[in-house]
Amino acid sequence: MSSRRDPLPKAPTGILGFDEITEGGLPRGRPTLICGSAGCGKTLFAMEFLVRGATQFEEPGVFIAFEETAEELTQNVASLGFDLDELVAREQLALDFVAIERNELEETGDFDLSGLFIRLGYAIDSIGAKRVVLDTLEAVFAGLPNPVILRAELRRLLRWLKDKGVTAIVTGERGDGQLTRQGLEEYVSDCVITLDHQQREQTWTRRLRVVKYRGSSHGTNDYPFLIDAQGLSVTPITSLGLDHTVSNERISTGITRLDAMLGDAGYFRGSSILVSGTAGTGKSSLAGHFASAACARGERVLYFAFEESPSQIQRNLSAIGLDLAHWVDQGLLQFHATRPSFSGLEMHLSLIHRAVQQFEPSAVILDPLNSFVSGNNTLEVKAMLTRLIDFLKTRQITALFTSLTTGGESLERTDSAISSLIDSWLLLMAVNTGGERNRTLSVLKSRGMAHSNQTREFLITNDGIELREVYLGPDGVLTGSARAVWESAEESERLARRQEIERRQHELERRRAVLDAQITALRQEFEAQEAETMAMIERERERETQRQQDRASVASLRRAGPAQRSPEANNP
Repeated sequence: MSSRRDPLPKAPTGILGFDEITEGGLPRGRPTLICGSAGCGKTLFAMEFLVRGATQFEEPGVFIAFEETAEELTQNVASLGFDLDELVAREQLALDFVAIERNELEETGDFDLSGLFIRLGYAIDSIGAKRVVLDTLEAVFAGLPNPVILRAELRRLLRWLKDKGVTAIVTGERGDGQLTRQGLEEYVSDCVITLDHQQREQTWTRRLRVVKYRGSSHGTNDYPFLIDAQGLSVTPITSLGLDHTVSNERISTGITRLDAMLGDAGYFRGSSILVSGTAGTGKSSLAGHFASAACARGERVLYFAFEESPSQIQRNLSAIGLDLAHWVDQGLLQFHATRPSFSGLEMHLSLIHRAVQQFEPSAVILDPLNSFVSGNNTLEVKAMLTRLIDFLKTRQITALFTSLTTGGESLERTDSAISSLIDSWLLLMAVNTGGERNRTLSVLKSRGMAHSNQTREFLITNDGIELREVYLGPDGVLTGSARAVWESAEESERLARRQEIERRQHELERRRAVLDAQITALRQEFEAQEAETMAMIERERERETQRQQDRASVASLRRAGPAQRSPEANNP
């Protein structure tokens, strides 16, 4: 017989991130205590639990308030986009305000929750509610002098809620030395969650912690959470692990020659890139090229700026031929600009998580990282960025970070100490030679690919960043005007060599022409002599032929008989 038990049924809250850390939501059919100090978000958490349940999970809910009227609640949560009036009209939500007169309780001393049971039971049955919120329950007991009655009625209420089979949230104010003023956590034993508002280095961060969750595993850390126009979102602060998938796809840096330095193909998709360097070396310009190239491929890019406004970034980059405003208008590029001091590290992480989940980008840019570093919080910044990098890698989002290196520091380090987490690291430097300040780029590392080991000079021109070929002088790599002087000298030398070659070529051509003329004259003389000789030979042949004919003729006459005398010879 198997001893395996079925998992605890859970009711999803619909609150972004919370269901992840609780592995499903709140315990279904059981009460949960949400406690914390004033203003930490207890009521909003409880209300979103009901609204999401009604709109996303088809579970109507009942909200019983002891301190705020239905009208006040409706107005308070309207800023989150929750229209309670519409939900009430559709019978997906019931709101009720129960006024407790503490003076009457103190005078009569007579107290029980029978009337509350009747009102709550009617509200549950009228809409078929599956979820209930009691906010703030401690208001009911605040005027009771007898703790015995308080405990008895509280136990009876919680048992009644369990018997009804509803998933309930009970809110309570934080007490002195205990989670709530009345010790509610002792009775709501199934699930206890605390909310608080912590201050650190003059910034405030909202945090959530699951103190207890009977029958279920859960995250045990303090989790930052955000309240904005979309409701609550909780950010897991632990690393997501090292089991994310990787891609072999390569994407362009936006600069052709830089792609060539990175194995002729650019960055790996889903990798993390760090661009570090001193002020004015072109870090934001490099980030702008990357953003523009991604948008040109039809991909979405989130650009988090911590030192400049979006309009300032767009204006500055337009001067080098990058029209980021066009991509903003196309909906492919979205800027988020805030000062690092706007909130704590965890709140910034929450904001980034929320923006990524809503915009679903292919690439994220943070410019610059070291703005987060203040005092001795380097380890905290590294922890935050580690979680961010893991989060982006699990979504195959390529992340590009810029980091300012101040003078006097080692260039091959970063304030946030995340170089070990980075896949590709580009170092930009300003080289001062000959009274000039010139920019150079090096690839310090790029995991998983062959990459250039050269230090390349680059120019920021009207058409963007232009990487120049490496130029070596007698004392090493030359940049700026020193390079121009040596290039000019080499060009003059090349010109002199070219002119000497041309002179020699002309001399050869002249001599070839003279030689050709001499050859022609000799050939003509030879031909004339040849013609004369051939004519002489021909005449000689003709004479020889004639002599032979003459001999033949004489021989023929001799064979004919005695020679005859001429008639003149017979006359005496």
